Amino acid sequence: MREDWIEHRRAGDGELLGWIEPAGEDFVAIDLLGRRRTEPVDWLTAEETLDELGITYLADLFDLRLDDGSWLRVRIAEVSVGGIRVKKDDFGAVGAPQLYYDVAFPVDAGRLRPAR
Repeated sequence: MREDWIEHRRAGDGELLGWIEPAGEDFVAIDLLGRRRTEPVDWLTAEETLDELGITYLADLFDLRLDDGSWLRVRIAEVSVGGIRVKKDDFGAVGAPQLYYDVAFPVDAGRLRPAR
């Protein structure tokens, strides 16, 4: 996270939704994975983008590129500016081994991407 990023929290419960990054006279919406979600826009549009995005995308499936270049289907387990922790998707199997991987923040689209 850059020092100039401004936290944007959901009205009501104060849940962190992302950040707004100054870009000259405009602003860019940044999600919880550190991805830019808008081009430079006005402040209200950046806020509305993060409000509409919410945090539900964190429950989606993602693909993680492993060191050998192969892709593994994962789910996000933890998100912070200190790093992102993902877990191998086990399809909800009880007793399946829990395999976790650490991903740097902000996420690199070449390493972690929405599942295809």
